Amino acid sequence: MNSSLLAAFGLMLVLEGVLPLLAPRLWRETFRKLFEFSDGQLRFMGLLSMLAGLGLVLIVR
Repeated sequence: MNSSLLAAFGLMLVLEGVLPLLAPRLWRETFRKLFEFSDGQLRFMGLLSMLAGLGLVLIVR
């Protein structure tokens, strides 16, 4: 399980790095817009992200 967890973490880092590598201006603008969101909006986005990740884990598993 540890190797699977490390592989998943590594894949997440690779995917997180794609946008800043290929389109740094778009990445920066996206983060600039995120600062304008309210706490509730950010929490909702976090919840959706967690549920999507959990769904993917359950599908793949």
